Amino acid sequence: MSKFSFSRTFPYPPNSNPFSLQMSHSVEQQLSLFRYLIQTRSFGNATLRFMDSLLVSKDVKSLVEIRSSLMQLLRSESLSIIQSIAAESVHDKLLVLEFFVRAFALVGDLESCLALRYEALVMREIKSASFQLLQVSPVEWLKFVEDAVQNGFHSVAVKACENALRCIGNDDVQKLGRDAFPEKLKATTITEITRLRNFAMTSITSRSVQVQATEYLERKTRERQKLDLPYIEKRCLASTSFRNGIKRQNMRKLYERQSLLQVNGELHEPHPNLS
Repeated sequence: MSKFSFSRTFPYPPNSNPFSLQMSHSVEQQLSLFRYLIQTRSFGNATLRFMDSLLVSKDVKSLVEIRSSLMQLLRSESLSIIQSIAAESVHDKLLVLEFFVRAFALVGDLESCLALRYEALVMREIKSASFQLLQVSPVEWLKFVEDAVQNGFHSVAVKACENALRCIGNDDVQKLGRDAFPEKLKATTITEITRLRNFAMTSITSRSVQVQATEYLERKTRERQKLDLPYIEKRCLASTSFRNGIKRQNMRKLYERQSLLQVNGELHEPHPNLS
């Protein structure tokens, strides 16, 4: 018997009023309730609808804060739960993964959504040798690759392309009891997946070159700043010395002028013996 709840009914916590929870409770209490639902393994549509209701806000700032809080909560809880279900059945694992894929999609966390979608596809592909219904169709792989490329996750797109091409080109398909894949559709799908893989690889290479160029320019800028520092310090020192020299020269001229004035004053005074 499954340890998880995938029912459509909303499993409210003990001693709670189901008719006033969403309306009267604060955002913090609603987030606490959502965490309770996740931790009690309530992975049904009702939990997703409750989470979706939290994202309805007239205040843009509040919406951003709630979305961020939900994203952090989902990342933390999903990691813990996925690690804890290692011994569960494939069916339960896939249902849990599907729940979190939908949850991450609702909060707009595309990276986590695609990562779990990929994990679910790989799990199905591995287990399809024993359970034919779990087999991943080339169209499913193609759809995932398109989504990954479109959203800029090129590395995972390349991995998915490799899995897809290996799946389509597997000579043991008939031995595994899989349905035959029409040759025309097979060729079209392979062509499209190959095109997307090449595009993703080119994007990765281009990004790598851009990153290397940026790092090179930043490094050269730092080196130039280090080289310019002694020159700036020397220039500042020379400028200071020059100004000090001007000051000393002006002071010397002032002393000389004062001395001349004093001498002239003495010359114009009457001599005591001549008075």
